[in-house]
Amino acid sequence: MDIINNIDGNKATMEIIGWLDTQTAPQLEEALSKLGDEITNLVFDFAKLEYISSAGLRQVVSAYKKMSGKGEFKIINVSDEVYDVFKLTGFDQKINIEK
Repeated sequence: MDIINNIDGNKATMEIIGWLDTQTAPQLEEALSKLGDEITNLVFDFAKLEYISSAGLRQVVSAYKKMSGKGEFKIINVSDEVYDVFKLTGFDQKINIEK
């Protein structure tokens, strides 16, 4: 998995490429921990995300909780397959997801 960070003022966009699973979830956790308190808007770009596991979902929910009350959190460019995982877990009802 690769993560491309783009920071513009108080907005961070993280492009996640490949598989977000048990092996790669710690990479995302580390990248999220490096975001400063000045970040009030966080966007995950899943255009090139091929697969997400429960460990990956845990990191996404962690990011959602971190941004809760701070600003906006959303996920963009979600494939049907990845969206189905969010729908099955009910997270599509809580998290702003744009296909």
